[in-house]
Amino acid sequence: MRCAVLAGSIALLAAHSLQAAPKTHRLEITPSTVAYGYYWSEAKPVLRIASGDIIDVDTLLTSTPDRLEKSGVPAQDIQASLRAIVEQVKDRGPGGHILTGPVFVEGAEPGDALEVHVMSIDLPIAYGYNGCAGFVRENCSPGTGQRIIRMDREKLIGHFAPGIEIPLRPFFGSMGVAPPPDRGRVSSSPPDIHAGNLDNKELVAGTTLFIPVYVPGALFEIGDGHAAQGDGEVDQTAIETSLRGRVRLTVRKGMKLTWPRAETPTHYISMGTDVDLTKATRVAIQEMIDFLVATKGLDKHAAYQLTSIAGDVAITQLVDGTMGVHVKMPKSIFKK
Repeated sequence: MRCAVLAGSIALLAAHSLQAAPKTHRLEITPSTVAYGYYWSEAKPVLRIASGDIIDVDTLLTSTPDRLEKSGVPAQDIQASLRAIVEQVKDRGPGGHILTGPVFVEGAEPGDALEVHVMSIDLPIAYGYNGCAGFVRENCSPGTGQRIIRMDREKLIGHFAPGIEIPLRPFFGSMGVAPPPDRGRVSSSPPDIHAGNLDNKELVAGTTLFIPVYVPGALFEIGDGHAAQGDGEVDQTAIETSLRGRVRLTVRKGMKLTWPRAETPTHYISMGTDVDLTKATRVAIQEMIDFLVATKGLDKHAAYQLTSIAGDVAITQLVDGTMGVHVKMPKSIFKK
């Protein structure tokens, strides 16, 4: 009898374990799995997953085959998926990014947060490009096309010019959810409370982004792959490239957020955006203060002091209409 009960208990535990194991969903990028240039509460999901599941997802650089060929990329090096999407997808804008999704996450409701854990990022092509516009565009030579940057994917080096090599730290420039319904269909270009085109170079593999949820299912989208970027992204582009990544999406019930936040193995990161850089900076600083008050047992006075003493304020990007600022707080200073 005891053996039978024990065997039954083991079987139940095994069944529960199997049921709870996250699934991995392959999400290739095709004309039917993209949102071309927008985040929108009424966008139709291309995939439905359970909370905690993983997407193995393809993303494409934001360019066209013609433009890449004119810049010197051989025709055979241009992805067939990019050709198909540029030719076939007519529902575009108001932005220009090719985003994979949206993904409907079961159980996500307004007032929750979506945890986006970036497990891995790979480089499916051996080149990227950099344009010239952005914040101080008078430095750009008129008529000069995109710079094609060849990449050594084993050594993770980008060859910018003879004698200049760029360490590659790939990340998705755009990861976001549908904005509040009353905002309608919003451009993929400016970041906001729904995250989107954050262009935050800290969000490499091994990091986690937390985004407020505004519609059922969250409607997560991802794209705008970067192989490397400096803080500010001053000429409006990084090393723009296609990426393939594994991303785990988990609903965080009861996690009340006003703005996106992130966490790396070494830092907590708060964020703020606004068309006014001063306002964006104030938001990012206040978000860090509020985080410290909520999680570290400090009052606002002490949290503000700690942010000044140990926090680093950085300009995320200056070039998307809405500018971004983030504050990094090292985890190492907290001993309990």
